[in-house]
Amino acid sequence: MSDPARLAELIRSAGRVVALTGAGISVPSGIPDFRSPGTGLWQDVDPMEVAHIEVFRRNPVRFWHFYGHRFAALRGKEPNGAHLALAELERRGLLEAVITQNIDGLHVLAGTEQLIEVHGSIAHSSCPRDRTRYKLSEVRSRFEAAEDGVPRCDCGEALKPDVVLFGELLPEAAMARANALAASCDLMLCIGSSLEVYPVAQLPQLTLAGGGRVALVTKGATPYDRDAVLKLDSDVVAELEAVLAAL
Repeated sequence: MSDPARLAELIRSAGRVVALTGAGISVPSGIPDFRSPGTGLWQDVDPMEVAHIEVFRRNPVRFWHFYGHRFAALRGKEPNGAHLALAELERRGLLEAVITQNIDGLHVLAGTEQLIEVHGSIAHSSCPRDRTRYKLSEVRSRFEAAEDGVPRCDCGEALKPDVVLFGELLPEAAMARANALAASCDLMLCIGSSLEVYPVAQLPQLTLAGGGRVALVTKGATPYDRDAVLKLDSDVVAELEAVLAAL
């Protein structure tokens, strides 16, 4: 039995399956991850200097100079076969939910319905002063029209993307649901994540502690390589499409 076929059998025989996805699932869609040599988002910039909540508060021009480029990099990106495979697993009743560290919105575009975005999403930005919320298309328009490159609320306050910045806590409700899903599932699929950033990196441990299994579909080493029942480390799209074909 090939490894994708074995993972398909694990999914088929598990009562409750949950997926946890990281930046690696979106790389085939043309979105760079954070730390890959030569292409990572943090290759030439210190995230603490551009993507920290205090930078946003103190110097929104500097913050939006970085985030504006990131918004532009996400324009027009589409879900790839890995996103679509997870949505199809959910449609077939084989996947209970997807927990994602990604903010790119590609799981939503792929059709996943039970989605927990623990780092937020770029789908909206909000005004810290009056809490008015603006859709991404409107934020882009205001960004492109602003002389200083800062999209602003009608009240004049700089808008903040509805994502978790460095220095901010993860949304309590989302993490509570993620923890509950991890602790109660029979199988957690960890896809495209190095599983090094806490508190999300503790989720597989909750699954293992609850008697569940962890399967990895990701390139590169993770802290859970020895504990995983299976690891697929080739192209994430090819691996998940092969799993789907074997079901």
